[in-house]
Amino acid sequence: MVSEKTMEYLPYAAMFVMLLFVQAGALLLTPAMNDAGYTAFDDPSAIENIAFFFAILIGFTALMLVLIRYGGKKVLSAIIAFSILLIFIYIFAAVAEALFHNVTLTLILTATLSLAATALLYKYPEWYVIDVLGILICAGAASIFGISLEIFPVIILLIILALYDAISVYKTKHMIALAEGVINSKAPILVVIPKTRDYSYIRQGVNLEKDKKERGAFLMGMGDLIMPTILVVSSSVYLSAGNIIFGVSMPTLGAAAGTFAGLAVLLWFVAKGNPQAGLPTLNGGAILGFLLGCAASATWYWIPVL
Repeated sequence: MVSEKTMEYLPYAAMFVMLLFVQAGALLLTPAMNDAGYTAFDDPSAIENIAFFFAILIGFTALMLVLIRYGGKKVLSAIIAFSILLIFIYIFAAVAEALFHNVTLTLILTATLSLAATALLYKYPEWYVIDVLGILICAGAASIFGISLEIFPVIILLIILALYDAISVYKTKHMIALAEGVINSKAPILVVIPKTRDYSYIRQGVNLEKDKKERGAFLMGMGDLIMPTILVVSSSVYLSAGNIIFGVSMPTLGAAAGTFAGLAVLLWFVAKGNPQAGLPTLNGGAILGFLLGCAASATWYWIPVL
């Protein structure tokens, strides 16, 4: 029998495992994504890409808040479902093309798997379905954006997003309102980590009005898994610093390790019971770990002025 103390810490351990799967999955998907040419921007070195990315983020966040506030949950659900379907299409198309090199087979597999995965998320949104497919979504999204942006723009973007996350959680608090709306609509853009073995997200959901200790599960935004992983992917694509293990360079390994350190700090604050902005510690850890990896390998040519 697993002790109560062990059960108390298992959800925290699960978050580290999920982050590991997202980062490993993103690195594994990247060669196929890169070969397929799935990039969000034409020029990965352009700093203006950051403004475009941030403008889309602000616009999408504002749209979601308006739809939540004025009863447009069905429209919101449709928009999120379409976005998820697009990500699945990119992922399955890249993998199928890399494996089979057959256009017809790639089209059939991509359409079948993408529609099936999206339908499963909405028809049976149990926590383990959301988490498994959520890991794939996060890995695919991080891979696409990591390929689309070189290292320097990524670092600037992660700093801006960390500041925005902190302001939106601690100051304006609109991110908390957004999270509540997403939870109430059961939109599958949050990973769910149950506290007990008999927990069901379909039956019980997560009531944010309850004390944190009384809730049946922890929640983590997919953005918290995606954003720091973008730096991991970008450094693996745009940096040559000598591979250390499994084809991963020291700066890439440092970015990954730094994200785990940031997650440890984040969970220490989460254990205190208040809503926390994830990106300040996660992005900060990824950037610091990456810089330490660059220092260890004497790799600084990615800085534009050098």
